[in-house]
Amino acid sequence: MKRLVSFIVTVAVLLGVMVFTTPGLLDKVRLGLDLKGGFEILYHAEPMEKGQDLSPASLQKTAESLEKRANAIGTTEPEVTTEGTDRIRMKIPGVNNEAEVRKKMKEPAVLTFRSTAPGDEAGSYSKVELLGSDFVENAAEVGQDNLNQPVISIKIKDKDKFAEITKRLLGQNLAIYLDEVKLSDPVVRAELTDGSASISGNYSVEEARALADTINLGALPLKLTEMYSQSVGATLGMKSLEQTVRAGLVGSLIILIFMIGMYRLPGVLASFALILHTWLLILVFVIADFTLTLPGIAAFILGIGMAVDANIITNERIREEMRSGKSILSSVKAGSKSSFRTVMDANVTTIIVAAVMFAFGTGAVKGFALVLIVEIVLSIATNLYFSRWLLNLLVRAGTLSKPKQFGVKESEIRAL
Repeated sequence: MKRLVSFIVTVAVLLGVMVFTTPGLLDKVRLGLDLKGGFEILYHAEPMEKGQDLSPASLQKTAESLEKRANAIGTTEPEVTTEGTDRIRMKIPGVNNEAEVRKKMKEPAVLTFRSTAPGDEAGSYSKVELLGSDFVENAAEVGQDNLNQPVISIKIKDKDKFAEITKRLLGQNLAIYLDEVKLSDPVVRAELTDGSASISGNYSVEEARALADTINLGALPLKLTEMYSQSVGATLGMKSLEQTVRAGLVGSLIILIFMIGMYRLPGVLASFALILHTWLLILVFVIADFTLTLPGIAAFILGIGMAVDANIITNERIREEMRSGKSILSSVKAGSKSSFRTVMDANVTTIIVAAVMFAFGTGAVKGFALVLIVEIVLSIATNLYFSRWLLNLLVRAGTLSKPKQFGVKESEIRAL
């Protein structure tokens, strides 16, 4: 009796949670460009001047600069990531003026040191005194002063030019800008004649390092060349989503009908485990803030197929044991045990392949592989362990006590 109560409570609670939370979870799933509309560009980055090296830090800072630019021109939720040693991928949903965004993104990140020009408002600086190319490459470093406060040391290529600027602006601000974003506005406190300077202020160590990295980036601006791009209209993306969801629902319904028709009550348990599996995957997407794309949906469907296959293997092994004349409990134990290794081998090998795809793939390939790995892990938890636990509860409670409840006819059972 306790086992039957445990079964009913478990199923009722999980069913209630899924019904109550699913609409809200679906609304929170972030859609990719191919479902929401927008455009994607893959850039190849290289130094502006020949002979210069492309460092991982400069690539990362350029990607961050691209993201700030995209935000500044009003785009929503831009996604900018580095790939390999010289590529940057940018995804921007819901873009109205694609040509303007493309033009703005291809411009190198521009670092400038500026002073106040006549007519400037308080706190604004428009007169460019120094460019990023005026600085020695990778010369900006973070140190500490006598009070253990962070200090950024920099070096200028043209000592005379820097001496003239610091003499003229003595006691005034020399603001630091990346593109049109003001990063800092330190005060010039002395005339500097050796091409070296120290920037101090109310910085944390992290802020000082970020500013030093930005100055080093400005000394090595990167040229971006478009390698690949795709554009998806909002209408086309929504149509793709609707068609994909419709196809998924129809396919899932056919699978559930097949499972119940073939395996009777164990098929109902397997169907419930598949529904739980789907709900958990949506929950993971929301919590981990994954982006759902068409390749991700393809991986999701593939994972569902593998989960169904695991249930079919298990139920067929159980039915074979029943046909040999064993009892219900013995058949469930033997069938579950003999199918476990087969199902686990298939899942583990697929995870290995997906892991390789994730490690060496890019873009959509990585997304496909990641969703597939999550899918399989959830499938092992729900369709390999949870559904078998439910099945054992009903068998031990005496609810499942006849072969016909498993889809096995009496005439198929061989006498021992």
